Amino acid sequence: MSQRTIKRVHPAVRDDIGDLLTQRPLPNPHLDQIDPFLFLNHHGPQTYPPHNQGLPFGPHPHRGFETVTFILDGMLTHQDSAGHESIIRAGGVQWMTAGRGIIHAEISPREFLRHGGPLEILQLWVNLPPHLKMAEPAYVGLQREDIPAIEVDDGRAVVNLVAGTFNGVTGPVRSLTGVFMSTIALRKGARLLLTGLTGRSVFLYVVRGMVEVGPDKVEPLHLAELNAEGDALDLSAESDALLLFGHAEAIGAPVVSHGPFVMNTREEIIQAINDYQAGKFGAPG
Repeated sequence: MSQRTIKRVHPAVRDDIGDLLTQRPLPNPHLDQIDPFLFLNHHGPQTYPPHNQGLPFGPHPHRGFETVTFILDGMLTHQDSAGHESIIRAGGVQWMTAGRGIIHAEISPREFLRHGGPLEILQLWVNLPPHLKMAEPAYVGLQREDIPAIEVDDGRAVVNLVAGTFNGVTGPVRSLTGVFMSTIALRKGARLLLTGLTGRSVFLYVVRGMVEVGPDKVEPLHLAELNAEGDALDLSAESDALLLFGHAEAIGAPVVSHGPFVMNTREEIIQAINDYQAGKFGAPG
């Protein structure tokens, strides 16, 4: 079994949105994407006071990709033009397939606006291949209890499995493109071997704590860009840590993006804008 090694470690770039503390690991000045992983925003951690304005993500459109939102702390309301609505709390995940077009809002529930509290959220954009760009929009909202928590290394490592299969357990989301997606909690001294990576693009972001990948260390708020060779990843924790870990087959198609639309050609972007302006994405939730 050959091990994946680190090619480069990328610090997240600070890019606050109003009063929302935001770090962006991807894209960054040295890396556009880890195909098919396009974009990651890390909001918080921060604490909102009572009677706050909440999150600023009112109704907005998407086409051509999927959003995967991890509510690490706090709570988040989802509403969309396909009729989905839910409030997901700490430890939960929202997986939305924008496909041919959807309008959604990600806002704070009334309870949070009234009382405030801690908030920390990750949002990852996952590209779709050309033949799935116009797939039917879909949404899955998962609470913490819906997500298998698989213990290894005598419980010192926990894989919270959202999509894919690990140690004989399959996650609740059936990805259109076979994406494996998880968060991983490690206690100091934990060791974890992740296999099945041959030919896959690997996404590894350290939310907090310090981990080692072979001889290299990855600090908090850093994205590890891995070399393509190898079928396994050997992780060890220098301190208690939380990671975002996923892998998928690279798409290898052109990426043309414009704001909330990710397509393969400029003409498809123009069509997406026209369709949205013509009301073809439906009415906001």
